[in-house]
Order: sequence, then C-alpha cells, then structure tokens
Amino acid sequence: MDDFLAAPPSELQAMVSLRAAVGRDIEWLVEIRADVLRTDLERLGRYDSVRVRQRMRDAFKPASARVIVVDGSDVGSITVRVEDDARWIEHFYISAALQGRGVGSHVLETVLAEEDSSRPFRLNVLQGSAARRLYERYGFVVDSEDAVDVFMSLPPA
Repeated sequence: MDDFLAAPPSELQAMVSLRAAVGRDIEWLVEIRADVLRTDLERLGRYDSVRVRQRMRDAFKPASARVIVVDGSDVGSITVRVEDDARWIEHFYISAALQGRGVGSHVLETVLAEEDSSRPFRLNVLQGSAARRLYERYGFVVDSEDAVDVFMSLPPA
C-alpha cells in the first residue's frame, strides 16, 4: 500500500484491480461503509452505528459485488445490481485513506465500460456527498432528490 501512496499518478491505475467478492468479505466491508458514510450521515442527522452496518449486511450479494484491490490490499467494494430496466451501482466504498487518489475514477471507468448497452446505470448518493462530483464528471445526471438522497442516472451509450 505504501507503494501506491508514493506512486506518481501515471502509475496508480496499474495498481488497482477488482476481484469477485466472497461471503467472508462482508464484515470488513461493513466497517469501511460505516467509516466512509459516517460524516455525511451525521451531517444529515441520520447516523446510526448499527443500522449503517446492518443495511449492507442485508443487501450484500457476493455474486454481484466486487472488492477493490490496491497494490495487493483489499480497500473497498462496488456492486452492480442488474434489473430489467437498469444497472444499479451500489455499495461503492473506498477506504478513506485512499480517497482522492484516482481509485474511484479507475473503478467507475472499469464498471461503465462493461458491455450492456441496453440498460442505463442508476445510483443514489447522499445529499452533500463529495461522491456526487465523481458521478457528475462521468455524465450522471440528477433524476430526483429528497432531503437525504440524490438519485442519478447515466443513459446507455
């Protein structure tokens, strides 16, 4: 991991990969989720240390989840849940220590490049989350929003 943190931006993407998730990944992933979402959920008055973990446990499906690996270390996750009318990007979390280093952009580019031109991508992000800027850079637009969530989509290419 130290190699990743010290690497110049031109070499960072070569150190990022995705692997299939397995059932035993859930416990460390719920901890990353709780850590990553805590500030935004507290700002929104919605943080509950039990609920933030349980929601991921309840929704975790290893068959559609992947683990983000950086320089040989597991550092996050992304899930693509396929429905008849859309591909939902969910549980996209990266360890706070690696945010802002291009990992999220690389992972999102990888997922968006996967073939399935018949369905748009959809996702939701918390109000005020910095992640919204990442999605907007890749062409996601706001479909609707409420006091907590912003729902976004990216039409098929």
